[in-house]
Amino acid sequence: MRNFGQTGRAPSATLATMVDAFAPMPEDWSRALAVLAHPDDMEFGAASAVAHWTASGRTVAYLLACRGEAGIDGMDPLLAADVREAEQRKSAAVVGVASVEFLDHADGVIEYGVPLRRAIAAAIRRHRPDLVITFNHHDRYISGRFNSPDHRNVGRAAIDAVGDAANRWIFRDLELEPWSGVKYLAVVNSPQASHAVDVSDSLDRGIASLQEHRAYLDGLNRPDVDVPAAFTAIANETGTRFGGRPAVAFELVSC
Repeated sequence: MRNFGQTGRAPSATLATMVDAFAPMPEDWSRALAVLAHPDDMEFGAASAVAHWTASGRTVAYLLACRGEAGIDGMDPLLAADVREAEQRKSAAVVGVASVEFLDHADGVIEYGVPLRRAIAAAIRRHRPDLVITFNHHDRYISGRFNSPDHRNVGRAAIDAVGDAANRWIFRDLELEPWSGVKYLAVVNSPQASHAVDVSDSLDRGIASLQEHRAYLDGLNRPDVDVPAAFTAIANETGTRFGGRPAVAFELVSC
């Protein structure tokens, strides 16, 4: 993520045009793999849901395409990569995620293609998730603003890699058994959100997870933004379509 606005809605945004209630996310899964472009993508969308899931005994792992080296304007990319990797690992630990992997694609210019699909398919075969989570792959955010090409390319590669991972004749050189057990694909910050998770018990951990990205948040130079208040407002606003409970929304596709 590059700034608060790119989450697709600012804290004061409205969901007045979206009147349909969210359905609850399915519960019949035990392992999830989140495939994301940058450090902070999960925290700007769904870390509270991850905290809720891990507290209930589920396992969630993170796979990031890059280390976010282009994300802090005032910091050299080589230093930023190390700083942001460390912040992501601390952030993940706050919500109960122990496995965080990086693919080392170049931040800002991640390309959709066979190499990216191959790397994601390999991770799916290793982790064998029931649920794959990715960030908004659509052209626009809810606000109508254009989405980041990194988000689009990683999200679309993740979707395709679910099928790749299941086909033993694709990426045979990986020497990993195929995995066809992905039941669901969930998209964070999607303009086509359909389901939600009650985060009444985990919102504080989701916010704390975001706050571990200290150097990144400082680099945004947005002292006017109260992070806890902003993300509490977003969760409460999402909850207006989910029984009035603070919530995180996803676009859900059955695989």
